[in-house]
Amino acid sequence: MTAADRHWLRETLALARRGRALASPNPLVGAVVVDSAGRKVGEGFYTYEGRKHAEVLALEEAGEAARGGAVYVSLEPCGIHGRTPPCVDALAAAGVSRVVAAARDENPEVDGVGYERLRACGIEVVEADGEIAAEARRLNEAFFHYARTGKPLVTLKAAVTLDGKIAAPDDNTGWITSAAARAHVQQMRHDHDAILTGIGTVQADDCLLTDRSALPRRRPLLRIVADSLLRLPVDSRIVESAAGDLLIATTSAARQARRRLFESLNIPMEIFDAPAGRVDLSALVEWLGTQRIASLMIETGSKLNWGALEGGVVDKLLLYYAPKILGGLDSLPMVGGVGRRTRAGALLLENLKILPVAKDEFAVEAYVVKQAATVP
Repeated sequence: MTAADRHWLRETLALARRGRALASPNPLVGAVVVDSAGRKVGEGFYTYEGRKHAEVLALEEAGEAARGGAVYVSLEPCGIHGRTPPCVDALAAAGVSRVVAAARDENPEVDGVGYERLRACGIEVVEADGEIAAEARRLNEAFFHYARTGKPLVTLKAAVTLDGKIAAPDDNTGWITSAAARAHVQQMRHDHDAILTGIGTVQADDCLLTDRSALPRRRPLLRIVADSLLRLPVDSRIVESAAGDLLIATTSAARQARRRLFESLNIPMEIFDAPAGRVDLSALVEWLGTQRIASLMIETGSKLNWGALEGGVVDKLLLYYAPKILGGLDSLPMVGGVGRRTRAGALLLENLKILPVAKDEFAVEAYVVKQAATVP
């Protein structure tokens, strides 16, 4: 890896980001072609609707100038036939001498296959490590998770005070976090395929749960309400704004009259029965995977937050902290429910990062240790 290699790889990552919300359920990929004299002669990034992979777009732009040159790509080139022929075939046909990738493709069907086929064609392969590789893996963490498990990567997001509260007992007008933090949340929504909340949150806040980033998307953000008894008000903003982007996750306990009402409004419902009349969140997440939803954000209240964590469906936490303290036993904590009764039984987190958001505000990102999900 040379300084020039790192420069071009960073450019591929920037190109890949241009496909945000346009590539799912496939990965974000950017590519740059550099000729034998070290000049950039082609570039491209992947979008699902565009079909052509980033490498192919970059090679097409480069033309004959690619021969003998190097191709930089943010993800290992594919070596299998999917919606399009393998990229390694296009790279070999273009006569490139070197391929430098920021990260290996962790999709079990692809992992390492592209590298092997490139080397078999006599093309030098270099894989990055360190910070660039970590950034490249992070860029496609939802895709990798979806490819390995068939389920979306689930992120639980919350805005909290420093003492861990999400709501005051008497008056919840106004915001916990700043406008800068809320804008950051919109960016996070834009990066997700779906968002889930509970009926209690809809009734309390009359929320929209839309992607208000104003950035282009391939498909609308799927808004999901967990509502075991179909209590969702038909005059709520989330219902009135529905345009094929709203799903109600309910149970067989919901009355037939309410089901017919939502059917008449053309709002789809899916039944996910769990004990005690609750929505089975694990079944919901598995079903979303069958719908090619690769990422799900949860934005909801204290009770459903606990249900998601205790049920083992949460993979990642993203907590936005404001410089405020509510205190009191009646203010709602971020996580309610029964909770764990011993310190030894606490849910464990790992790979924690502190992300600066605005003056005096920060976010905490961490990943759930799944082994702790069944500890009593």
